[in-house]
Amino acid sequence: VQLQASGGGLVQAGGSLRLSCAASGRAFTLSAMGWFRQVPGKEREFVGRVSWTGATSYAESLRDRFTISRDDTKVMLYLQMNSLKPEDTAVYYCAATGSYSDQFVFWGQGTQVTVSS
Repeated sequence: VQLQASGGGLVQAGGSLRLSCAASGRAFTLSAMGWFRQVPGKEREFVGRVSWTGATSYAESLRDRFTISRDDTKVMLYLQMNSLKPEDTAVYYCAATGSYSDQFVFWGQGTQVTVSS
C-alpha cells in the first residue's frame, strides 16, 4: 500500500496550493481518506477527511479555507488550500483508513508546505 503526497511548496501568505495524494496497492473505495499536518516539535494535527460516501469534515479552524475531495476513479485525494497563512506551514500527510473503519492506518510520506509572510 502506498500513499504518495505531492503539490507542496513555497507560497506567499494569501496564496493557494492544491495538494494531491495518489493511493495504490489496495482498494480505497470503502475507506475514509484524510489530511493531517505536523510542525516539528508539535503533535500531528487533523486537517480534514472525506468518507467513502463523500461526506467531509474539517478541523474547525480550517473549514472556511480548506477543501478536501477525492476521485475514486483515479484513486486520488486532494486538498485545496486557499488564503494560506504562515501558521499553515507544516508537513502535510495524506492517510487512509481500513475498509468500513474510522482508524487511519495507511500513511503517506508527507509534503512540505511553507507559507511566507
